[in-house]
Amino acid sequence: MKRLHSMPFGAEVRPDGSTRFRIWAPAVQRIGIELDGARFPMDPAGSGWHELVRPEVGPGARYRFILDNGLAVPDPVSRFNPDDVHAASEVIDPARYEWRDAGWHGLAWEKAVVYELHVGAFTPEGTFSAARSRLKALAELGVSVIELMPVADFPGRRNWGYDGVLLYAPDSSYGRPEDLKALVDEAHALGLAVLLDVVYNHFGPEGNYLHAYSPHFFDPARKTPWGAAIDFEARSVRDFYLHNALYWLEEYHFDGLRLDAVHAIEDRSVPGIVEEIAQAIHAGPGRKRHVHLVLENDRNEAHLLERASSGAPRIATAQWNDDVHHAFHVVVTGERDGYYADYADSPPAQLGRALAEGFVYQGQESAFRDGTRRGEPSAHLPPSAFISFLQTHDQVGNRALGERIHALANPARERAALACLLLAPQVPMLFMGEEWAASTPFLFFCDFGPELAAAVREGRRSEFARFAAFADPAGRERIPDPGAGATFEASRLRWDERERGAHREQLELVRELIARRRNYIVPRLAGARASGVAGIVNGALRIEWTMGDAMRLRMLANFGQDRATIPGPLERGETVWESGARVDAGGELALEPAAVHVLLHRPDA
Repeated sequence: MKRLHSMPFGAEVRPDGSTRFRIWAPAVQRIGIELDGARFPMDPAGSGWHELVRPEVGPGARYRFILDNGLAVPDPVSRFNPDDVHAASEVIDPARYEWRDAGWHGLAWEKAVVYELHVGAFTPEGTFSAARSRLKALAELGVSVIELMPVADFPGRRNWGYDGVLLYAPDSSYGRPEDLKALVDEAHALGLAVLLDVVYNHFGPEGNYLHAYSPHFFDPARKTPWGAAIDFEARSVRDFYLHNALYWLEEYHFDGLRLDAVHAIEDRSVPGIVEEIAQAIHAGPGRKRHVHLVLENDRNEAHLLERASSGAPRIATAQWNDDVHHAFHVVVTGERDGYYADYADSPPAQLGRALAEGFVYQGQESAFRDGTRRGEPSAHLPPSAFISFLQTHDQVGNRALGERIHALANPARERAALACLLLAPQVPMLFMGEEWAASTPFLFFCDFGPELAAAVREGRRSEFARFAAFADPAGRERIPDPGAGATFEASRLRWDERERGAHREQLELVRELIARRRNYIVPRLAGARASGVAGIVNGALRIEWTMGDAMRLRMLANFGQDRATIPGPLERGETVWESGARVDAGGELALEPAAVHVLLHRPDA
């Protein structure tokens, strides 16, 4: 089976053996193209477009666009840049890859157990092919959705991916386009859906040549943390991103996209770019298979997660729920610095609100944000509208030393939090290596040129100067240099440790919890009621949800220092999970510290 996404720009291989090249460069009068060393003028095509069709130019040809000032630039919609972002692009014929997954129709979202991974740090080799060889282990664990951190071409050989500048080209350090397609193909063969993280709020600081020939891409009147905002009101700019979304979904057969930091997108259009991408997905690939749009959105805008009367998402399928992470983090570590201060008032109650209703902040003032109101009411949304997690690349990597949560938390509380995460109705997500409590940190790393690399290093160390541990220069010197190769190497997973000692115990715990979720929770998620009910009973967190089959799921968790007792009469039902809990002689349920008890019961039983 062949798959390709037809685009009005870039290099298009035609059936007659020719290739059409097209670029939007409204700031230049004349533009040429360099093809395997030979130069040709391009023809103006109106409205800032330039075009050229060359016979007998096919896959494998290298090309660059030559501006009227002599600057040579890669294709902004290059399908592949084998020698990094400053060099020539390569003509790719997507029809050359033969897909094997014709019977794949996607995954119903209720079945999702998400696993976030960084291709470069996931394996020792750091390639698409090496990641593909590990997919079977994830399927056997019980994971059902893989979420790749951004793979769009970034400068250098290592990067988190959020500094991409060629948004259509998989980074060559990971492999070729056909290697990424083979990864998706293999995932589908194993029953795994694959999401791709994409960045539509900014370009990276090195290798973005758009300013040289298409400054219309940006609106200097609107500022973002990365400079001038992308001008989504310009039709050609908007089409660039709409096609990018559909390109990954159609040409690479991804099962969905995670849109990075949509709160940082400056867009006054109606509908907004996020809504228009959703409309294009629903009207396109989403008509024939399950395709999911996941948001990161610090504004907690519940209206982007609304459901139709059928239960289908109107815009986005789900959102990464930072509120539930922050509440979990305070509960298991006791940290209350920075944004964690917003969750320091009765942390178990804050966690209960997040697990029961989605957002903690649904319009109330945030002290961390100087009293600014944050969020919209979310209790009416189904649990599947929220993705819960104990850690992500952000929450680990944005720490100075990249510590994972098990390096910070009380071990028993962390295990209790894992049980709550994986057995609550919300969609759970694990960060790579979390399943075996990986010993490796996940540090911030990049590979910029010398001047920018030095600025990033000093900027990051200055960022942590307000923390007591890094207040003096000697303390800040302990913060790993993001540009050093050793920082990246230290972040690679060590797969051999997963079968040893405490790592293996954690792996078996996660495997068992996912199995319990699959057997008890997933079959009852379709049609689950929007809001749960949460409260604190004698020091223990109690949450109850009404599931799609009218059964009720009750979760009790004791994150306190002392034993908690739940007075009878106790509900009768089927025990989903029990650790550290027992019924005492008086008929009360006794919960030891870090105990979790999960029960399915009928309300009239």
